[in-house]
Amino acid sequence: MSALVLDAGAFVAVERANRAMVARLRAAERGGLELKSNGAVVAQVWRDASGRQALLSRLLRSVDVRAVDRALGQGAGVLLGRAGRGDAVDATVVAIANAGDRIATSDPEDIRALVGASGRAILVLPC
Repeated sequence: MSALVLDAGAFVAVERANRAMVARLRAAERGGLELKSNGAVVAQVWRDASGRQALLSRLLRSVDVRAVDRALGQGAGVLLGRAGRGDAVDATVVAIANAGDRIATSDPEDIRALVGASGRAILVLPC
């Protein structure tokens, strides 16, 4: 099954009630795409200890949030080295994406470089 992988920018867009991002998520759901991200991305966007980020909280319930473990960290590090980039969280986003997946990002240039370094056919969607 293909997935829509969300970076921090996608979550921020939802928090800001960005209609285009909300529509993209609805289309992904209708198309049977799994939503996935990772814990490092959640750390970039979650700020409210009381849990009042209602839109973000609701979205997170439908996202497969992967742990950033040793294997994922090493894979992301290899991507950073190959791409000559430095954003480890962006690299973890690409590292969890499979061929045929899509990545929704506010940083398409860096994500495209990392996708190129991965050698996988992954579509990068600016948000």
